[in-house]
Amino acid sequence: MELERFNLQDAPGSWREEEPEEEEEEEESSRCQWIECSRVHNTVSKWMLTGEARATYLERASCIPPPVFILVISLAELSVFIYYAVWKPQTQWITLEVGIWESPLIYRPEKRKEAWRFLSYMFLHAGVEHIIGNLVLQLCLGIPLELVHKGHRVGAVYLAGVIGGSLASSICDPLLGLVGASGGVYALIGGYFMNILLVRGLLEHGVGIRFPIFLTICIKFLVGTDVGFALYRRFLSPSTGIQVSFVAHIAGGLAGMSVGYVIFSNFDKNFVKDPRFWICISAFLIFVILAVLFNVFFSPANQ
Repeated sequence: MELERFNLQDAPGSWREEEPEEEEEEEESSRCQWIECSRVHNTVSKWMLTGEARATYLERASCIPPPVFILVISLAELSVFIYYAVWKPQTQWITLEVGIWESPLIYRPEKRKEAWRFLSYMFLHAGVEHIIGNLVLQLCLGIPLELVHKGHRVGAVYLAGVIGGSLASSICDPLLGLVGASGGVYALIGGYFMNILLVRGLLEHGVGIRFPIFLTICIKFLVGTDVGFALYRRFLSPSTGIQVSFVAHIAGGLAGMSVGYVIFSNFDKNFVKDPRFWICISAFLIFVILAVLFNVFFSPANQ
């Protein structure tokens, strides 16, 4: 009996000595992952949030879920560009013409009844400089925004800019086509930089946003280049080339400065409870209704 008692007491003890070692290894690996994740969030929070909001964000920051929306939409746009540049008849990649003009995704005024074109045009781009500029802008700004605000908020702002851009283009440039994701990209830019402008007073007290100067310069350079190419395609392209509207840039920026600002300024709150959100949404819906009525009854493209 004493021997049996000794064996029963000794066996569990040996298990207890092995279990802590395994648990320590798991804790160490998870601790390393958490440190790397926290570094990312700490850097991003300095770009995107003010001091008080940053502390709240870091308390609940997590790398799960990752910034899926921006990565997926960017991959889709790049895949569509490669498809039309390689497998459709093109003489060069700088300015795509025949392939995208006949695409079922492009917005064309004479095919406005195919309503999906008001959204699907964002997957097409007019050339290499167009796709590179949009991808770099939306990845550099969209990934940090999505880490802070999550995909559903960033996606709502992005799509609001895309839809607002096509509807505004159908009113201001009713006889021209439209390609590119600039409406969505400029909505992200407008929403973010609107927040920066409105917290300018906090910057003076040392608790403001510290956006990297180099990245700011890059964004300004890319925006200037993108707008320059857009104006060229609209007003200065050869008569044999295809003219496309640039109005989506402006409309997307305005969508971001309204809807995007409200959503991004409520990162730790339910923006649906913010009266400003409903004011912006109401204004956006009124604009959509008026744009639809214009396209149905008054557009020169109907003739």
